[in-house]
Amino acid sequence: MQFKHPELLYALFLLLIPIIVHLFQLRKFQREDFTNVAFLKEATLQTRKSAIIKKWLVLITRLLLLAALVFAFAQPYTSKKNIFNKEKETVIYLDNSFSMQAKGQQGSLLKRAVQDIIANVDNNQNISIFTNDQVFKNTTITGIKNDLLKLDYTANPLTAHAAILKGKTLFSNRTDHLKNLVFISDFQQDNSSLQIESDSLMPINLVKLSPINGNNVSIDSAYISKTNATHVELTVKLKNSGTNIENLPISLFNNQKLIAKTSIALHKTGETTFSLPANQPIIGKISIEDTGLQFDNHLHFNINKATKINVLAINHADDDFLKRIYTKDVFNYTGTEEKQLSFNLIDQQHLIILNELKTLSTALITALKQFSNQGGSIIIIPSKDIQISSYNQFLNPFDTQLSKEHTSEKSITSINYSHPLFNNGVFEKQVKNFQYPKVSSFYELKSNRGASALQFEDGKSFLSQTGQVYVFASALNQENSTFKNSPLIVPTLFNIGKQSFKIPNLYYTIGRENSFDVDTQMQQDAVLSLVKDDIHLIPRQQYFNNKVVIKTSEDPTKDGIYAIMNTNDTIKRVSFNYDRKESDLSYRNLSDLKQVTISDSVTKIFDSIKSDTKINALWKWFVIFALALLIIEMLILKFFK
Repeated sequence: MQFKHPELLYALFLLLIPIIVHLFQLRKFQREDFTNVAFLKEATLQTRKSAIIKKWLVLITRLLLLAALVFAFAQPYTSKKNIFNKEKETVIYLDNSFSMQAKGQQGSLLKRAVQDIIANVDNNQNISIFTNDQVFKNTTITGIKNDLLKLDYTANPLTAHAAILKGKTLFSNRTDHLKNLVFISDFQQDNSSLQIESDSLMPINLVKLSPINGNNVSIDSAYISKTNATHVELTVKLKNSGTNIENLPISLFNNQKLIAKTSIALHKTGETTFSLPANQPIIGKISIEDTGLQFDNHLHFNINKATKINVLAINHADDDFLKRIYTKDVFNYTGTEEKQLSFNLIDQQHLIILNELKTLSTALITALKQFSNQGGSIIIIPSKDIQISSYNQFLNPFDTQLSKEHTSEKSITSINYSHPLFNNGVFEKQVKNFQYPKVSSFYELKSNRGASALQFEDGKSFLSQTGQVYVFASALNQENSTFKNSPLIVPTLFNIGKQSFKIPNLYYTIGRENSFDVDTQMQQDAVLSLVKDDIHLIPRQQYFNNKVVIKTSEDPTKDGIYAIMNTNDTIKRVSFNYDRKESDLSYRNLSDLKQVTISDSVTKIFDSIKSDTKINALWKWFVIFALALLIIEMLILKFFK
């Protein structure tokens, strides 16, 4: 037993006073003579013995009462001495992902967890708290209370395993400290694994918060499903992770103005279609009303004024097939003979096609290298009987070479479905048997860094890509190849054209690697920025002669439609939405985890932690004991004869 105020124990010496008074009381007795009767002497003797016993009992009771009061004021307590003397470290992970918007018994899971932390952690206790996007290290609840109350949701959650690893880094390296990691989350199911390694020096306490129901409706995606001269059809897909809904209203806005509204019956999935005017910019938002999670109740998108992709074909062969592929609605196609080529046109292009040139002049090679260095795309279709050395002079920096010509017939039988040209819904399924295009002569195409999109039957490359340079192994004229008549030619050349200038999509997903091109001319040292209300971001960007390539990943962190601005001029707009992976309210089962403490309440887990280092105050018991002794003394004085 230990004392908070041990100096008060000196008051126990005051107990000597009643003892001295009892033993040396100066009270005198006067002698009285009585009749010498035997029974009177016996009665007197018994009375004196009872009085002595009564006095001793009263003395002992009073001594114990005074001692109990002294002990009470000294405030005795008990504790685990080996734990109590240790310095404590507590690290709290508070999950602020969007799934924590779900409603619990007392409001949203995140807001309730914040209130419980504030209520259960001592104001002056040194702690560290981290969320998915913020860290408060070695602070107190008093110091960060306002920050916790303002805590917002984030679109970039940590996996459970990553959060535990990050939490461990916030502890000191001291082995003599008492450490506790508190992990507060709803433990939503994801593709990651939850592995917890036991550590006797750092107990892990898991608090699993559960919503009162798992109902949630989300706008999953939107895409343009059909286009004609006057209208564009926008298809919206929705998902439901709860009970069936018979009538779900869906609203479509253009720049905050309601332009269409419909409703659908929704079971697990559903979709609806809106008709929009073609060739008209749309600053769009699709909205639903749902009492579940709020972040997925709207989806931003935008349709900018059409930007056409500039394509230049330098021809030594017929280019009618190119004109049919690179149509005016998407591309600005220009075809020119090699002898009539104006080099001033090159810098204005996004894609250049070398259509069966016999040889590449030194001036053309220099211009093409500069064009490639500026981010331009090039398609090389060799002619029969080319000057190989001139082609290789251009291709060598790309670790690609054309070697001797083969005049044997060979079929093109293999499609690389994972290649960027073909992995975006070009084929509904992998085709094993189709009418294989053939070539009657071809060049052996070797590339150390290139990826083959199409291959011959012997596995050699027919179409190879290195960077933004695409090389065919043979001429495509009808005398040499049937590739022009194959269904492969349109998606192949069309997608190369589309990827030479990445027009912004309807929207992008926050947290993913996104890339798009902006057709603009920039002053030296100027940058493009993304602007929305009071948010002003400068994304990663790379400037070329005729475009700026913008790349985003974790930024922006807020969804919405952002203006792409060059100083004060808005070039176009781009939309960002939160990832929908948290819309499905399914959760992990933690019952199989070992070496951890699991609870469903923040309060309970902190009570458990405190019980391990709890100070058992005993002063109340001594006060109760003193009151009991006072009552006993009163009973002795009244009833003891």
